[in-house]
Amino acid sequence: MAVVVVTYRSAETIDDCLQRLRAADGVDAIRVVDNQSDDDTLEIVQRHAMADARVRFIANPDNPGFAVACNQGARDADGDAAWLAFVNPDCLVERDTLVQLRALAAGRGDILLGADLVDDHGLRDGAARRRDPDFSAMLAGALGGTPAAKLELPIDDAQALQPVEAISGALMLMPRALFTRIGGFDEGYRLHAEDLDLCRRAREAGAMIAVANHIRVLHVRGVSSRSRPLFVEWHKHRGLWRYYRKFEAPRRRAGVSLGVFVAIWLRFPLAYLRARFRRRQG
Repeated sequence: MAVVVVTYRSAETIDDCLQRLRAADGVDAIRVVDNQSDDDTLEIVQRHAMADARVRFIANPDNPGFAVACNQGARDADGDAAWLAFVNPDCLVERDTLVQLRALAAGRGDILLGADLVDDHGLRDGAARRRDPDFSAMLAGALGGTPAAKLELPIDDAQALQPVEAISGALMLMPRALFTRIGGFDEGYRLHAEDLDLCRRAREAGAMIAVANHIRVLHVRGVSSRSRPLFVEWHKHRGLWRYYRKFEAPRRRAGVSLGVFVAIWLRFPLAYLRARFRRRQG
């Protein structure tokens, strides 16, 4: 199994992340792709690379985005393993996390699998189980109707493997053959929504999208994002619009698409202000 980690200002968690990945069972290669960090991230990664031949890193001279970096890491690990795991630098796996996920996925054909993500207090992350964005509901909410439903799906612990429409990009496991067949991540996204896009294309290609409800992974959310609320929210909303144009616009009337565009960008300043408030509170 090859693990790809994309970093940006990740010094707070990358040391712990890599220590855990190096100790994890079933890991044949670790590729760290850095998007122009200006903190101690690269120094920490270099230390791990010198201590473990499985760890290699790519230091990008600029920040081309999460999707580009994921694809870079996957290409650099080409031939090292039949399975790819994409792990955020703020995800802290246990020794058996990845082999348990692979065991659950084995024999199920094409599958894109996530874990039960939890925070420091054990609170389960709703982003681990999601539905596709409902742009009609978003538009209705913007026009004063019923507010758009959240993307999060209810947790069904009765299912060890819960089928969903989308999982979080914080931790994804999939066969390399599936990743290659669907063309990897769409590099037109800079930050956010690329995981929704990957899940949708994998699903349309016949793959199962699921969450392993009984495999928990600590996710220290937003370590690098907190320092750039404007950048993050801009690209989050830009990503939503790209997703809409790609999957929904071809079957919608032009007036509906215009309304969705307006609804997305009216939401942007409010989301930015909320992000700034959370940063100050934090």
